[in-house]
Amino acid sequence: MDNSPEQDPRGPLPAPLPKNAPVQAPGTDLAAELRASDADRERVADLLRDAYAEGRLTADEHGERIEAAYNARTFGELEPLTRDLPSHPGAIRHNLTKAPLEAPAPAPAPQPALPPARAESPTMVAVFGGASRKGRWRVGSHLKAVAVFGGIEIDLTDAVFESPEVVIEVITVFGGVEVRVPENVSLHGGGAGVFGGFEVREQTSADPYAPVVRVKGAAVFGGVEAKPRRGKKIKEWVRRQLDG
Repeated sequence: MDNSPEQDPRGPLPAPLPKNAPVQAPGTDLAAELRASDADRERVADLLRDAYAEGRLTADEHGERIEAAYNARTFGELEPLTRDLPSHPGAIRHNLTKAPLEAPAPAPAPQPALPPARAESPTMVAVFGGASRKGRWRVGSHLKAVAVFGGIEIDLTDAVFESPEVVIEVITVFGGVEVRVPENVSLHGGGAGVFGGFEVREQTSADPYAPVVRVKGAAVFGGVEAKPRRGKKIKEWVRRQLDG
């Protein structure tokens, strides 16, 4: 004899509602009964101001809706105020919700790897011609530049400093030498100008660990100029290389 309880042909009965739970009437949107915040009301007021500025609302309509927006208590009272406007982006309660605080921040974009620094000779010579050194190259503790009826350009703004102090010895005869350094290093020096000019725009970096560049030598019937390039800063500090 089967004593198992008889199955209801209508299927399992729904679970009983918790005590004091609100009862939803047919066709009622419970989400519309959610309480609106001051930020929600202000968002709707902004939409109404834009619509009034575009001529979509008359002054009277704008005034009535603004008053209704600030007096609204729920989302259901806010939504009809912008429903007939093209700028209405859908249900207000969905567009005014804030992202959860625990949402992870987007990952930073990977930085491209720098190319390896070039190894260069510690001597530069220009005779009836020109020579230049720029870009990402390794500069040691000493560099010599000789220009005879020619010109030399030495650009240290992207160089990798391998020594805390760089001495640049310059000799020019009927020629010119131009030296550019990052704005956050120290620059010192000076030399002799014989029927020519030797100019070093000295500066001392606020960082005591910053590299020091010293320019010295002589210019005969020629010119030497050394100065910082504004807006260019050294990217690889000597102190990092020494500590590493």
